[in-house]
Amino acid sequence: MFKAYLVSSFFLGLVLLAQAHENDKKIGFYELKRGNMKLNLTNYGATIISVIVPDKNGNLADITLGYDSMDSYKNDTCYFGGLIGRVANRIGKAQFTLHGKTYKLPANDNGNTLHGGTSGFSDVVWTVKSHREDSHITFTYDSFDNEQGFPGKLEVSVTYMLMGTNKLGVKMIATPVDKATPVNLAQHTYWNLRGHNSGDILSHIVQIFASQITPVDDKLIPTGELKSVKGTPYDFLEPKEVGSQINELPGLYDINYVLDKGSPEHFRKVAIVKDNVSGRKLELWSNQPGVQYYTSGMLKDTIGKGGAIYHKYGGIALETQGFPDSVNRQNFPSQIVHPGETYKHYMVYRFTAS
Repeated sequence: MFKAYLVSSFFLGLVLLAQAHENDKKIGFYELKRGNMKLNLTNYGATIISVIVPDKNGNLADITLGYDSMDSYKNDTCYFGGLIGRVANRIGKAQFTLHGKTYKLPANDNGNTLHGGTSGFSDVVWTVKSHREDSHITFTYDSFDNEQGFPGKLEVSVTYMLMGTNKLGVKMIATPVDKATPVNLAQHTYWNLRGHNSGDILSHIVQIFASQITPVDDKLIPTGELKSVKGTPYDFLEPKEVGSQINELPGLYDINYVLDKGSPEHFRKVAIVKDNVSGRKLELWSNQPGVQYYTSGMLKDTIGKGGAIYHKYGGIALETQGFPDSVNRQNFPSQIVHPGETYKHYMVYRFTAS
C-alpha cells in the first residue's frame, strides 16, 4: 500500500510540474518532509496541495482536499488549501469606510466581498523567499495599492514550517507600507482525516474551544451580536460528531466562533478533530480571536485529486481569523493595520494517531 501510494504521488508530481511549465513558468511545486509527515505546496496562492500523515496502523494517506491540475486551482471556487487575503471571509455590501473615505470592493458573493474579492491572495503567484525541504518554506507577495479596492501597499509573507514530530506551523505576517488598511489572512485547507477520497466527515468528532458565535443574516453577514452556543447545534464545547445536529441547521456549518481566552492569553487552543476509523487526530492552536468552522456543505460532484469525487460534507475547514465584517463593526476586534505596525497570525497543527 505504501509503495503504491509513493508511485501515485510521484506521477501526480510529474503531471503538476508539466502543467506548471506549460501554463506559467513562474509557478512551482515544493515539498516539505520530516519523518512520516509530508506536505506538497505551490506558490500559486501559497497553497497547501496535500498533507500526508500516518494512521493508527502506520498507513499513510493524504488528508486534504485538492486538485491534480493547475487549471483546476486557477478555476477553483472552493479555495482548496489557499492563503486567503487581503481580508478573508465576508465584508458586507462590498465596502467599508476608513478615515472618512469609503472604499468600494468587488461584490463576488451575494452583493458582498468574499475572501479578498474576485482575485484575492489565493489567486496570485507568490515569490519563494526560502525553502528547506526538512524544515520550512516561505512565500512572499507584495500587494499593490488599490488591489481589489483595498488601500495602500502591503508586504505579505507566509511560512509553513515542520516542527518536532508531525507538527505544522503557519506564520502569516503583513506590513502596510504607506496607508492604513484592513488585514485578515486565513489558511483555507479542507481536512478529511480518513483520507481526502474517503467520503464525508459527518462521523468526525469535533471540539471547538469557543462559548460564543457571531450570528449572521441570510447573506452570512454578522449581525454584530455575540451569541452563546449553549443549547444550540453550534455547541462543540464538548466533543461530538459533526453530523449529530447538522440537520437542525440550514444545510451546513459556516459560522465564526469567538474563541475562549487561552493560557497564555494570546495563543489559544482552537479545536480538536478526531476520526475513530483511522485514529487520526488534529489539534489546532492560534493567536487569532475567531475561527470559521465550515463543513463544505456547498461541495457538489467536485473532481479532486486522483479522480476522487468530493461531495457535500467532504471536508472540514477551520480558518482561524479576525471576525467577519469587522471593518463595518466597531464592537468587533479591529483589523486595521497602520504603517509602522505589523499584522501577525500564527497557527500550529499537531497530528497524532491512536
